Amino acid sequence: MLKLGRIASVLLLLCEPVLAADWTTWLGPNRDGKSTETGLLASWPEGGPRSIWHAKGLGEGYSSMAVVGNRIYTQGQEGDQQFVLALDTASGKQVWKTPTGKSFSSDQGGGPRGMPTVDGNRLYALASDGTFVCLDTETGKRLWGFNYIEKFGSTLPRWGFSEAALIDGDRLIINPGGKGAGIVALNKASGTVIWQSQDDRASYSSVLAFDFGGFHIYTVLTASAAIGVDAKDGSLLWRYEKVVNRVANIATPVYADGYVFYSSDYDTGCLLIKLTAEGGKVTATEVYSNRDMQNHYTTSIRVGDYLYGFSGNQPGILVAMEFKTGKVAWKDRSVDKGNCIFAENLLYCQGESGKVGLIDPSPAGYKEISRFQFQPAVSDGPFWAPSGHMWTVPVIANGRLYLRDQDTLYAYDIKR
Repeated sequence: MLKLGRIASVLLLLCEPVLAADWTTWLGPNRDGKSTETGLLASWPEGGPRSIWHAKGLGEGYSSMAVVGNRIYTQGQEGDQQFVLALDTASGKQVWKTPTGKSFSSDQGGGPRGMPTVDGNRLYALASDGTFVCLDTETGKRLWGFNYIEKFGSTLPRWGFSEAALIDGDRLIINPGGKGAGIVALNKASGTVIWQSQDDRASYSSVLAFDFGGFHIYTVLTASAAIGVDAKDGSLLWRYEKVVNRVANIATPVYADGYVFYSSDYDTGCLLIKLTAEGGKVTATEVYSNRDMQNHYTTSIRVGDYLYGFSGNQPGILVAMEFKTGKVAWKDRSVDKGNCIFAENLLYCQGESGKVGLIDPSPAGYKEISRFQFQPAVSDGPFWAPSGHMWTVPVIANGRLYLRDQDTLYAYDIKR
């Protein structure tokens, strides 16, 4: 009987296909665009993976989604108000909706850009007008908040504040901009300032944290430089201005093995630096810079020894480039300009016009496994093309692929 019980336990383990994983913050748990899930489809049926539901009422904006347990958190705008809202993962129905900042509009659309960050029973979100809030995840109740412009003297970027706050232990790290507030560490429980550093104005990038040579480090692209600071007190470790432009610096830095990669568009390009820790100091030296990888609103994904990312504004080309040398392996039109995320050895790439591709990342050449053209559900009415501005980064969480096109969120089943 005991033997049969052991056999049954083994069979149950073998039959369990999916390792579920929440998506709590920008670009996933480690801010590298990678999901830890397994048991996902190796290819899609014709027409794409099975649609589970679609939910309307998200409002205007490009905010991506945090998915934790049975809740989806994102941001939107209606009328003169921005808001954070929570949806039920089973149905897509709204659970709560909390007003935040005043409405924002620009020549590239209105509404919020940054996505919420979830930490336990708290959510942190930034509206595009600079209103920053800490909310209770169960009820949406506002616990505390402030406005970047009022608190730090920040300058409103042309296309609004766009970052996703970084949770790092008991700290909250933000890039509000303003004199002495290029990067700021807060107490995540109260919002009290721990330290603030640098005079850089905010651009549209989000902060990355990593450890190197006994140092804990924060790095971000500001409006004027790629900077790295000591997490202990915000003291400057390095600063590189050649990789930023005067229009929009958006991509999140990529770190691996003592190297940091930065990229921006508008004929600027990319930069790789190598870090050295010696004598209680960190120094940075340039390894290469080129224009072969010019990330616009996308962030390159590192898979093995290579980066995969969309380069250029119009048109956008998917590029495979060796991380430590800058050597290009291949370029392909793929799904046109868009965003990529990674799960179970495959890239999920979404073009801004609605093409979605499943791609095998290999330096040997571009290999597309499956593709579908995103379209709204039949119940939405007659044939209709996506907005053409599907700039929201897709999300993979708990066996599902989530795609947002402005007011509507779509959930797809990608489990095997």
